[in-house]
Amino acid sequence: MKRISAALLLALAMAQPAWALTLNEARQSGRAGETLSGYLAARPLDSETLALVQRINAGRQQEYQRLAEQNNLSTADVASIAGQKLVGRAAAGEYVRGINGQWLRKETDGGQ
Repeated sequence: MKRISAALLLALAMAQPAWALTLNEARQSGRAGETLSGYLAARPLDSETLALVQRINAGRQQEYQRLAEQNNLSTADVASIAGQKLVGRAAAGEYVRGINGQWLRKETDGGQ
């Protein structure tokens, strides 16, 4: 019974309300952008955007760790590789953070 209660509590905690900000909405509206570190970053620091970024980055960190273990790499190396791909794939109009730390709005589609 304890396991079922814990699983139900976890599922409820992870469930998003229908009105919650999505990753695509955040990217397209400029509220969040990709970085070369492999992690999403919030542009305005409002609570809704920060919550989304935290949730996405937690999932990415777990996936990067899993891939790192499978490929005998560091998690940082996997995140860096992913960051380069995510920045390159960003769509026109979306923001990416360059190596200088400045936000840039992509002018052309990343081709994906």
